[in-house]
Amino acid sequence: MFKIVKRENELRAGKLQTMHGTVNTPFFLPIATKGAVKNLTSEELREAGAEIILGNTYHLWLRPGIDVIKKAACPQRSRLQGGRGGLHRFMNWNGPILTDSGGYQVFSLGPVKFRQGRTFAKGEGFNRVNLSEEGVEFRDPVNGKKYFMTPEKSIEIQLALGSDIIMVLDECPPYPCSKDYAKKSLERTTRWAERCFRYFHEQINKNKKKYKKCRPLLFCIVQGSVFKDLRKKSANQLLNMDFSALGGPASGWDGYAIGGVAVGEPREKMKKILQWVLPMLSEDKPRYLMGLGKPEEIVHAVKNGIDMFDCVIPTRNARHGSFFVRESRRKSINGNNFYRTINITNEKFKKDFFPVGKNCDCYTCRNFTRSYLRHLFSVGEPLAGRLATIHNLKFYLDLMKILRK
Repeated sequence: MFKIVKRENELRAGKLQTMHGTVNTPFFLPIATKGAVKNLTSEELREAGAEIILGNTYHLWLRPGIDVIKKAACPQRSRLQGGRGGLHRFMNWNGPILTDSGGYQVFSLGPVKFRQGRTFAKGEGFNRVNLSEEGVEFRDPVNGKKYFMTPEKSIEIQLALGSDIIMVLDECPPYPCSKDYAKKSLERTTRWAERCFRYFHEQINKNKKKYKKCRPLLFCIVQGSVFKDLRKKSANQLLNMDFSALGGPASGWDGYAIGGVAVGEPREKMKKILQWVLPMLSEDKPRYLMGLGKPEEIVHAVKNGIDMFDCVIPTRNARHGSFFVRESRRKSINGNNFYRTINITNEKFKKDFFPVGKNCDCYTCRNFTRSYLRHLFSVGEPLAGRLATIHNLKFYLDLMKILRK
């Protein structure tokens, strides 16, 4: 399912085979949390060069609901696709989809004191996240409806969505947190991972005909906050499970993710965590750094052996008029001076009739000037966010092409 095509020191270029096609690594996942990358259609994502996207179990479970997505079909393709159901058909995306387990959203939506095991006072905190060994109870922040997410439920939802890469349910500890809390958190994450692995392979074995040619991939998540011994302990526990006894192949996980590196800790901690964890992970499986990052952080991580990334930065910055611009095609991407960001709402761009990126061939830069984009943001025109998102995602996706090359 994963093949390293070429490597240079720790940097690796490879191919990851999924149910909906092969993805070239290293790659960046545009975030389609609720079944759409904000402001863009599936066609625009393809044109920008996206090969795989990320959806979210938590949000899609709440709205529109799994029953709706199970029955979904794209009207233009339903006859050709042979049946109904799944996130791919629902959003008309024919490439691979990775789904986050929903764990991060459940914990991030609850106050920190609640995630650390304390109890709400009456009427305090609308989400009311209750964490237990069995799973997580929470309330829909829109209507107050109560939900209960277990490791098994998370896997069940992701299988129903038709995900190509499925993440285990984990507990993402906040930063800062005590070492004692981080230890208890990672141990619960390990126990939840065992339950996810067992349930996942039970369902795959029950549906052998459906998954005869190819099945979804299951990734575990290393936690442990910023503590070296806890990070190593988490990785050891995940790597040394009795996978056969849990009902799956002895080879274990299909890939490894490193979580808890984008929840408020200093960026330098990320580099340390990679130093601690990466030497422990099998080299013949993909490695996923969750939630990062800035372009220079991605470059650093790729050079240390990371294959997969996701982050809200390109789309979030775009909605605020912040554009990523490559300084020069000839300039090395080492360090952090190979690009800059410009705020298009600045007065100096009012009569600037050049494209945002002189070295960019995205739809936005081929067709519009800085002056026009500034105007769109100044008058609150929704097209502004669309064009900015197209450009920023193209910047990130092109960066991954450069790293692969």
